[in-house]
Amino acid sequence: MSGITGKIEKSELADDSVLSPQSSLFSTQPSALSPQRFFVRIADLTIALVGDDPELKLHVEGPTKKFLVEDAEPHVRVRAAWGDLCGENGGEKIFDSGGLWQLYHREGAYCFRFTSSAVGPLPYKVAWFNPGFTSGEVCLNRSYLDSHQPVYPLEYPLDELLILNLLAKGRGVEVHACGIMDPNGNGHLFLGQSGAGKTTMAKLWRGAEGVQILSDDRIILRRLGNRVWMYGTPWHGEAELAHPGRAPLTRIYFLRHGEKNELVPQREAEAAARLFACSFPHFYSPEALDFTLGFFEEVARAVPCYELSFLPDEWVVAFLQSHQD
Repeated sequence: MSGITGKIEKSELADDSVLSPQSSLFSTQPSALSPQRFFVRIADLTIALVGDDPELKLHVEGPTKKFLVEDAEPHVRVRAAWGDLCGENGGEKIFDSGGLWQLYHREGAYCFRFTSSAVGPLPYKVAWFNPGFTSGEVCLNRSYLDSHQPVYPLEYPLDELLILNLLAKGRGVEVHACGIMDPNGNGHLFLGQSGAGKTTMAKLWRGAEGVQILSDDRIILRRLGNRVWMYGTPWHGEAELAHPGRAPLTRIYFLRHGEKNELVPQREAEAAARLFACSFPHFYSPEALDFTLGFFEEVARAVPCYELSFLPDEWVVAFLQSHQD
């Protein structure tokens, strides 16, 4: 299995090729006016979003606004425009989420199709990307959406899907977790599926002095140099906590409701398996799966891991602080 490389190949950043399979989706030619442009940075990965369609008004709202940055060298460039999706063909379906989106593959490019019974049978949005996910185009169906209203073409879940595919190129992983940065700048990761206590843990730590909550639901892990770092994301949970900061990962806790506060050390193999169970794996990509498994093996070897049984009150915070080295 491949390990954690943390490397970005120069060829990925230099690939700005136009995607021929989807170019016909856009009926509007580039405007002579200066294009609208936003830069969104999540986990040190930058997306440049450009709207050169004069009828498209770009807009970023909600937690994602915290992740906007000034002009920067992007890892992926995405052009957005209105279009007509009546005759759109995505190619071979390789994954179906069972919900809003499906993933297709055609002529070396990847296509995400977004549909909703609330608007109609056709896709309300289609996004094409090259194999390295360094260049893409998003087409918004003008028949379903109000072209007079501002829009965020990368609206969830597309922004998360794009980041997940960038991470899968040997950069890192995303996990279901609450991430806490303590007053000393150390990162504590609390993992679990829905109902395990991530939101509860975030709320309990929120009142602690000098603590920053990076997310109450989804955290990105990356290896940079000889450290594993945890990053906040805009995809929050019930507590609606999201922050663009990062912290070196120093402790990992697998959450379990219990009758008392208790820490049980986890063996490396067991910890790696539990990390994988809380992740967002690319089941349609053997290479990405191989990287993810290798990544978690190294994380479990590098960072102390515990099962945390806890009572849902403020005493668990004091309990954990008393057990830090």
